[in-house]
Amino acid sequence: MRFHFIGIGGVGMAAVAELLAARGQTVEGSDRSASANTARLESLGIGIHIGHEAGHVHPEATLVVSSAIKDSNPELAVARSRGQRIIHRSEALALAAAGMDFIAIAGAHGKTTTSGMLAVALTAVGLEPSYAVGSTLPGGASGAKLGEGAAFVAEADESDGSFLNYSPMIEVVTNIEPDHLDHYGDVDAFEQAFVDFAERRLPGGLLVACSDDEGARRLLASAGGRRWSYGTDGPVGADAHVHLEITGPTTGRVSFTSMSDQSSAELSLAVAGDHMLRNAAAVWAVGLELGVDPVAMAEAIGTFKGTGRRFERRGTVRGIEVVDDYAHHPTEVAATLTAARAQTEGSLRVIFQPHLYSRTLNFAAEFARALDLADDVIVTGVYGAREEPVEGVEGSIITDRMVRGEFIADMHEAAAAMTERAEPGDLIVTMGAGSVTVLASEILAAL
Repeated sequence: MRFHFIGIGGVGMAAVAELLAARGQTVEGSDRSASANTARLESLGIGIHIGHEAGHVHPEATLVVSSAIKDSNPELAVARSRGQRIIHRSEALALAAAGMDFIAIAGAHGKTTTSGMLAVALTAVGLEPSYAVGSTLPGGASGAKLGEGAAFVAEADESDGSFLNYSPMIEVVTNIEPDHLDHYGDVDAFEQAFVDFAERRLPGGLLVACSDDEGARRLLASAGGRRWSYGTDGPVGADAHVHLEITGPTTGRVSFTSMSDQSSAELSLAVAGDHMLRNAAAVWAVGLELGVDPVAMAEAIGTFKGTGRRFERRGTVRGIEVVDDYAHHPTEVAATLTAARAQTEGSLRVIFQPHLYSRTLNFAAEFARALDLADDVIVTGVYGAREEPVEGVEGSIITDRMVRGEFIADMHEAAAAMTERAEPGDLIVTMGAGSVTVLASEILAAL
């Protein structure tokens, strides 16, 4: 088959393009600008067009799009006029994983880290998995790989409901906290999507969900089929439970209990935070389901050093460390800053770029509470992504509710201000899902 990706340079799109090419398909695509991802894809023999033009689309190609592609895109328009097949990125990923045991990692938060951790751990124990992770892996390695083994690990995106295009053998649900209400409309519809997701499992498939999360507990109680819970709380509506005892910022003990089996292991992670230990418990559970020795799986998890933009240490100058993080929901912000607080004796300083006008409006108070965990916070203008600006919705609606927040609309001015007041021993975190990531190198150069 022949595939044409619109927006091929995006992390998720690039991963699927790479996998389809590795499976012998003809792949090409376009993006509005060149990037490290487009350069990598070109090096793999994938045809890349810079800019979007109708002439880029081969008349026999299946078009692959994400929810971010607008109807006005000339490549999408010409494909529709010719009656060409058009599929969502998630459908293309399902094609790339055809014939393999699909392991889908879903949840409002933690799915990139958890899928990356699982991919690294299964590789370390020799299962040679395939995977599609929404970020780079340790050392800048690609988040996509076609392995020789049976397992295929994939991050399953709930933001637009596209995770319902998969039929997994194993599902992990890290949490079900309301988000993406611009798509779903209300909380009930958001939670129903996860119920529908659980029903997508193949016969005999396993649901692994976090019993520490209220939404995931409701899912465990209502879902049919095989269910395992994990977390620091007890089991809820599950056939088996992985209990996590947190003993330090990077350490814990996991123990599995079912009607017929028991096992345990010690966790020692290279990444810090209670949320990371919960992710590790989920990954350990999947390893058990795949028949991996409990202790070997725990040791393999310990080799995971994080994914790109998930508390990514970018450098240290004059004793001031700069970290970049993708957190863009209040719960993620709080988890990241709690972990960061435990890793610095100086001031914890944050530049936060809100992502989406709808999310900023819906969670302004929650963002304010989470960001007040830091000593010094600058909130920038909103990164709108797919959304049009909303009158009256700016970063200031967060800082107006904060104890220590300052609003500076221009992110480069925010970086300059933060650089001026940082002192040796401080930790600066650039945070958000948008363009704020460029500030880490900007700050390091200015220190």
